[in-house]
Amino acid sequence: MKKKILIVDDDPRNIFALKLTLKSRGYQIESCISAQVAINTLKEQEIDIVLMDMMMPEMDGYEAIKIIRSTPGINEVPVIAVTAQAMPEDRQKCLDVGAQDYISKPVDVDMLMIAIEKLS
Repeated sequence: MKKKILIVDDDPRNIFALKLTLKSRGYQIESCISAQVAINTLKEQEIDIVLMDMMMPEMDGYEAIKIIRSTPGINEVPVIAVTAQAMPEDRQKCLDVGAQDYISKPVDVDMLMIAIEKLS
């Protein structure tokens, strides 16, 4: 059984593209456009991996990952940070708040698949 992946991004076009790519590889996909909905989804469903956009209005990915890491029951769910910020310090900042991996936008599908398979 392939993993269930939660895509969190405030841009529906990004969700659409990632969903198509991952579904074609057999993954089950859930998606949402806000970090708060993502946290609620994690509490309600069994999610194997989260793809978290880091730059979102209201609550950004950094804050969301901190909340996920400090919430019993969902604190072990692997998170891959997905961001347009591609400087080396951005990668470190994502890892420092608790992301397992980091992918920059535009998403390189091969890099994404490697990151997902490492966590599977």
